[in-house]
Amino acid sequence: MNLINEIVASLKYNPQQPLLFNSSFFLFFFIAILLLYPIVVTKVRVRTWYLMLISMYFYYKTSGSFILLLVITSLANYGLGAGIYHAKSRAGKRSFLLLSLIWNLGTLGYFKYTNFIFTTINQISGGQLPLIDVVLPVGISFFTFQTWSYTLDIFFGKLKPLNSFVDFSFFVSFFPQLVAGPIVRASYFIPQINRKLVLDQDTIAKALVLIFSGLLKKGVIADYLSINFVDRIFQSPALFSGAENLLGVYAYAMQIYCDFSGYSDIAIGLAALMGFSLPVNFLSPYRASSITDFWRRWHISLSTWLRDYLYIPLGGNQKGKTRQYINLMITMLLGGLWHGASWNFVFWGGLHGIALAFDKLLGKLKIMQSKLMQAIGVVATFHFVCFCWIFFRSPDFSTSWLIINRIFTAFNAAILHQWVPKYPVVAMLMVAGYIFHWMPDIVELSFEKVLRRTPILLQSLLLAIVIWILFQARSADIQPFIYFQF
Repeated sequence: MNLINEIVASLKYNPQQPLLFNSSFFLFFFIAILLLYPIVVTKVRVRTWYLMLISMYFYYKTSGSFILLLVITSLANYGLGAGIYHAKSRAGKRSFLLLSLIWNLGTLGYFKYTNFIFTTINQISGGQLPLIDVVLPVGISFFTFQTWSYTLDIFFGKLKPLNSFVDFSFFVSFFPQLVAGPIVRASYFIPQINRKLVLDQDTIAKALVLIFSGLLKKGVIADYLSINFVDRIFQSPALFSGAENLLGVYAYAMQIYCDFSGYSDIAIGLAALMGFSLPVNFLSPYRASSITDFWRRWHISLSTWLRDYLYIPLGGNQKGKTRQYINLMITMLLGGLWHGASWNFVFWGGLHGIALAFDKLLGKLKIMQSKLMQAIGVVATFHFVCFCWIFFRSPDFSTSWLIINRIFTAFNAAILHQWVPKYPVVAMLMVAGYIFHWMPDIVELSFEKVLRRTPILLQSLLLAIVIWILFQARSADIQPFIYFQF
């Protein structure tokens, strides 16, 4: 009886134990999905209902009663999409689009920015507006942008509205990318829903490579760097030398990349094992030779969303250089604010906006195209991105400036000789992470080829080994993905 009670309890939402890709519960959850999947995969309607209900349960296990918000958001955008399409006049279409904007930004604004706005007003006016006890739904920024893309794609004529709310709910809730991306456009995913799914050996091999790499990035590199070094630096930078603070920034650059790209890799791999394609979200971003190049490689689903639905509608580069720079700043400031209700995020976005405008100024110069300048650009871009990460990771501006001050005024290079013996595993993971990041793509492709020829039993053994490594390396508590907070 106690065993049955424990199983029932594990199936319920527990705010202390949300459902994460790197948890043991998710392993059994996904195995159960795959065991039944061959029965439903060829029956399109049954398959859609099956995956939609599983995805809804996944979000319930992640966010509890906020599953209602996901359903209501889906209903609102589904109805507004139909309204846009069937409106007889341009003015009517714009009215429905405005309602879509009000709903999506309204819900996002309430849950994410209410207290930020109240706090800012209090700081400026000296007032005492009371703060509201608002719980942030996991992944609200992701599924809001995803559902909003549906109404926007219909308005711009890229998509016709769906006739089935079940299909739309499946698009919104598809569990691999629901809570932390990639942000999947309606025009990208919806055509896949009713097609015949094909799962060949090449797809399985590529999916397994992505899942392997994602689990190792997150469960080994990101979590270990976070718990054993990064968190200590950013919590108490004054206790560490400038050299250690700088290494903490480099470690965080690797942590956030491994954490977020690791999630994206797992999401893309899991979707591929079920026959669905998700867009690539990272392309070795620290190899970028400019900030413009960086944003073509980092969080691609967000940067292209902001480009297509904000930057270009604002006028893009079609209304002169001054207007282009203004549009870049608006886009990046709002992109920073999308990440969180903090002026640190806005400042981070503003720094990137200035750098993008600077790129446009220098990009026309012929000297910038030389191999030497490209190499210099990679080093300069990486360090600028790391500088910006200080504001992204720090809880407030005072901590950010303290870290910068320690780096430039209390460097103490002699301590570097003691750092590796003091943090041997941190040093090893940092070096390994950066080596793998700059490793040629052909290495990963070669691994895929080997895995492609590997029998399914050996593939399963490799996955078991990866999972065993994760359990050996993980901390007492499973660490949530960084982008869950967004």
